[in-house]
Amino acid sequence: MTTSLGIDVGGSGIKGALVDIDTGVLTTDRIRIRTPDPATPAAVAASIAEVAAATGWSGSRFGCTLPAVVADGIVRTAANIHSSWIDIDGCALLEAAVGATVVLLNDADAAGFAEMRFGAGRDEPGVVLLLTFGTGIGSSVFSRGALVPNTELGHMVIDGVEAEVTASAKAQEDEALTFVEWSTRVNRFIAAAETILWPDLIIFGGGISKEYSQYGDLLESRARIVPATFRNEAGIIGAALATQEAT
Repeated sequence: MTTSLGIDVGGSGIKGALVDIDTGVLTTDRIRIRTPDPATPAAVAASIAEVAAATGWSGSRFGCTLPAVVADGIVRTAANIHSSWIDIDGCALLEAAVGATVVLLNDADAAGFAEMRFGAGRDEPGVVLLLTFGTGIGSSVFSRGALVPNTELGHMVIDGVEAEVTASAKAQEDEALTFVEWSTRVNRFIAAAETILWPDLIIFGGGISKEYSQYGDLLESRARIVPATFRNEAGIIGAALATQEAT
């Protein structure tokens, strides 16, 4: 068994566990702490180090996600974390905090790795779009199994407003939307995404996917839509898998 540490940073929580990267199974309990407020680089880095220590991990390389565009280790955007992250060398920051090499990537891209390797996208040959609905809306796109990184479709502007402001799981909760009301907004987002992409499969993820049976039949797309396999664990698993991808 080959294990690696995966840490998933979200707008409300930072989660981590050791993962068997040959099977995608968590080999330790998931550790979760609240994301600091404000979620500055120093505060988040300290929390990531806390989660890493709590898992009992002692390796030399770990994977970590951020709700941001990450290009060559540099953080280029900041969604649901403090704006001071922008243009930070995220790898250098986290390596200093944890004392190990880090593979840093976008949170939805990590979730996509998990679903494509072991979950709902496994063996899918065409274009796959993973959407994660949580504090925001994340996206990852795979073509013939290869990732197109940092797509960030949740920031598309629809009717003058970013999609994740009105159609995220947070919006559904904050506005007490029924699933009928929320699904109508999600369908507008999916339709907009489909003007850019022609996916063969859409994987519906994020914490709200555990309630997929209540709204799945309301979702509309030219593509097949299926619930994610790993839900809130996908980012952890994908972050751990990314350490293998980088070797």
